Amino acid sequence: MTVGNAVTAFAGVMIFISLLLTHYVHPNFVWFTAFIGFNLLQSSFTGFCPAASIFKMLGLKS
Repeated sequence: MTVGNAVTAFAGVMIFISLLLTHYVHPNFVWFTAFIGFNLLQSSFTGFCPAASIFKMLGLKS
C-alpha cells in the first residue's frame, strides 16, 4: 500500500465515522466532517498532509 492509498482510505473512514457520530451522537459532529474536508482541500493546494507525513514515518512507500 502506498501513502496516497493510505491517506485516501483514512480520509474515507474518518468521514464515515464522523457522519455516524453526527447522526447517532450529536449534530455538532458535522464540524468534524467539515474539518476533514478543509484539511483535504488545503492539502491539495499546499501539498502538505499531516496524515501522509505520519504514514511515511510508519514506513509506507511514497
